[in-house]
Amino acid sequence: MGCLIAENGFVLVNGGLKGVMEASARGAKSRDGWVIGILPGKSTQEANPYTDVAVPTGLGYLRNALVVLNSDCLVAIAGAYGTLSEIAYTQIYGRKAFGIETWDVPGVIPVSSAQDAMERILEFFARQK
Repeated sequence: MGCLIAENGFVLVNGGLKGVMEASARGAKSRDGWVIGILPGKSTQEANPYTDVAVPTGLGYLRNALVVLNSDCLVAIAGAYGTLSEIAYTQIYGRKAFGIETWDVPGVIPVSSAQDAMERILEFFARQK
């Protein structure tokens, strides 16, 4: 997903840690993209090595609202309750949420792959013009 985000001129905003967050950041960096990591703790040292701008918050999972507020849309990939909270914030703050093998809840537009997600994102932004 990170590769496609960078290739299409978007900045990746995520939670800045390991797992899917690090994988998407690595992908974005491999395509010369920019990555902003909004961290749960108080130190920039928590960020994965592919993060360009690390924003420590000291907020734990509450920082998920900041991830959503600093994004135009969300692509949820798998995930546990932190991902579910981000999905909830998309509904609160009026952001689109696309989901790859993630929570089956109202407001999430299921997509089959990263490519499918990016096609839907580009369609969404084309309609906004």
